[in-house]
Amino acid sequence: MLIFRQLFDPPSSTYTYLLGDSDSREAVLIDTVFEQARRDAALLGELDLRLRCTLETHIHADHVTGAWILKQQFGSRIAVAEGSGAQGADRYLRQGDKVEFGARHLEVRATPGHTGGCMTYVLEDESMAFTGDCLLIRGSGRTDFQQGDAHALYRSVHSQILTLPPDCLLYPAHDYRGLTVTSVAEERRFNPRLGGDIGEADFAGYMENLHLPHPKQIDVAVPANLKVGRRDGDVSLTAPTWATLTYTFAGIWEIQPQALEEVADKVQIVDVREPVEYDGPLGHIRGAILIPLGELSARTGELDRQRPIVAVCRSGARSAQATLMLQQAGLPEAANLAGGMLRWRADAHPVVGGVK
Repeated sequence: MLIFRQLFDPPSSTYTYLLGDSDSREAVLIDTVFEQARRDAALLGELDLRLRCTLETHIHADHVTGAWILKQQFGSRIAVAEGSGAQGADRYLRQGDKVEFGARHLEVRATPGHTGGCMTYVLEDESMAFTGDCLLIRGSGRTDFQQGDAHALYRSVHSQILTLPPDCLLYPAHDYRGLTVTSVAEERRFNPRLGGDIGEADFAGYMENLHLPHPKQIDVAVPANLKVGRRDGDVSLTAPTWATLTYTFAGIWEIQPQALEEVADKVQIVDVREPVEYDGPLGHIRGAILIPLGELSARTGELDRQRPIVAVCRSGARSAQATLMLQQAGLPEAANLAGGMLRWRADAHPVVGGVK
């Protein structure tokens, strides 16, 4: 069975795609974003997947790829188009190549036009394809920089993408309106730039008159992506050092009960349950500060900003929300007690009060 996730980076409106093989647990990522590498790593861990390869549909001008930093974490290979001009990749792809993950694979199709080195990746059963900026939902990528060519883009779309089965789902690298997926049949019929009876000359004339501003990050993103996202200095997915923590796909740090007991005298423990629970059957952790979740936003000023905070509740759900609230209040060294007081008691850690 195919494991599939569509992920989103709001600042750049970039979609990252995770595809995994459920039997082998091997996976690939398409179009990663440097700032989202920790998120992607957390998802791989939670789904018990091994990252085999990161793929780029093209050299992006609006964000820096996370390919290099993910390679440092997982030992994954970096694959880019042979004609991309990028240095430091492990594999340079060309038309007809296959990128395997377990029993599945992606077929590589060269689709230049947006840039000179664009690729579209087609799942082996032709049920889905990842078009980068070549074909967008009811649109197309621009063709006015990085060896862009409107005539080449038109031919790429019509020969390599719109020839796929009508029900093949198409996933772009970006969308700026919140749209997530389209199909070959839809784009053949409804794409205002490339669908219907629109000819190559019509498309080229349209693209030559767009006069779009260059992407804001182009001067940073393109040079970095030509080095597959490699950055100078010691850059890695390091965790905070004040305790042994795990980053979750929900976007928060978690601490296990044993790790909390080891650092309990160095952190602030904030119990966000109601008073009746704090003094109830589960008891509470010695030294825990009682601030019910509904009062937390108004009472963050009571907390020491120089010391890390661990939020606690019954099961870990309310304290997960509390951790996000603390981060938003400018208290970044905050973590959630995994499993809450239920786990703490089950693991036989000491409590004050409660039912023995």
